Amino acid sequence: MTGNGEKVAVSVIVPVYKVEAFIGRCIRSLMEQTLREVEFIIVDDCSPDRSIAVAEAVMQNYPERHAQVHLIHHEVNKGLPAARNTGLAVAKGEYVFHCDSDDFIEPVMLEKLYDEAKRQDADIVWCDWMLSFGQNERYMKQPDYATPMVALKGMLSGVMKYNVWNKLVRRQLYVDNQIQFPAGYGMGEDMTMIRLFACAQKVTYVPGGFYHYVKLNAGAFSKTYSNRHLEELRHNTDETLAFLKKRCGDTLALEMEFFKLDVKYPFLITDDRNKHKLWSIWYPEANRFIMFNREVSSRRRVLQLLAARKQFWFVRLYYKIVHKFIYGIVYR
Repeated sequence: MTGNGEKVAVSVIVPVYKVEAFIGRCIRSLMEQTLREVEFIIVDDCSPDRSIAVAEAVMQNYPERHAQVHLIHHEVNKGLPAARNTGLAVAKGEYVFHCDSDDFIEPVMLEKLYDEAKRQDADIVWCDWMLSFGQNERYMKQPDYATPMVALKGMLSGVMKYNVWNKLVRRQLYVDNQIQFPAGYGMGEDMTMIRLFACAQKVTYVPGGFYHYVKLNAGAFSKTYSNRHLEELRHNTDETLAFLKKRCGDTLALEMEFFKLDVKYPFLITDDRNKHKLWSIWYPEANRFIMFNREVSSRRRVLQLLAARKQFWFVRLYYKIVHKFIYGIVYR
C-alpha cells in the first residue's frame, strides 16, 4: 500500500550519487507520471553533494505525491548494485522499475508498461529508449521478442540491451528466484536482467522511446575501465555464465559464446593498446564463433575477426575514423 492506503502497482527505485546537476529533471519526470499507484524509493548512497537537497526541493512542488516517497540513506557509499538492493528490500509494488538519477522518463512511461504487463500477465515488459547527447537524441529501437528464451538469445547475442532501466519487472520474479544485484561489483551489474529473463515465463514489448538515457554525466555511477572495474566486469560475466549453464544446460551454449564476444567488444572501440591486449586475453575460446553471429553487423564481425588475427593497426584506424571523427561530428 502507498501512504494513502492504495495498492502499489509499481515501485520505482532511484539510486542517488553525485547527480546534483541532473536529479531535478529526473525527480520531476517521476512525480509527473500519469500512473498514480506508485511508490518512489529514493536511495541516497551517501552522496557528498547536494543531490538529495535538490530532489527534496523538487518534490515540494508535488504535495499529492509526498506519501508515496520513501527516502533511505546509506551511512557509507555502497555502490549502485547495493543501492538497488536496498530499494528492492523495501519495495511493495507488484512490479519494480529502476530509474537512474541522471536520466528522465516520459510522463506516460510507467502507465504504458504497467498496462501492458497487466494485459499480458507478463513478468517483464520493455520498451525503446532515447540516447541523449545534450540537445541531440538518438532513438534506440529494441526488438520485439515473443518469448523469454528468444529475448534471452537476443541479449546474449548483442542485439537487445539488458539495461535495467527500460524494463518493468514483476517483483515476485526477484523474490521467488532470490535474485539480487551483485553488491560490490558495479561494472556489468545490469547483467542481473539476464537472470531475470532466464527465470521469466512471459515477456512482452511496448514500442516507444519512453526512457531518456543521458550521456553527459561523468560523475555519477560512471563506467570507466579502471583495473577494479575490469575485475567487476569479469566477475559479473563469469557469474552470469555460470547461472545460465546451471539453469539452461547447453540450450544457450552458442549464445553464451556470443555473450563473451559482446562483453569484450568495447575493448576494441579505443586506440588503447592495453585494451586490445585485454581483448586477446579475455575468453579467447569464443573467437572461433565470431563469424557465426549473424545477429550483429558484418562490420562488427570483421573488426573482431581482424582483432583475432592480431591486425590491431586496422582496429585503431577504424576507431579514429568512425568513432572519433564521424561520431564526433554526428553527436557533438
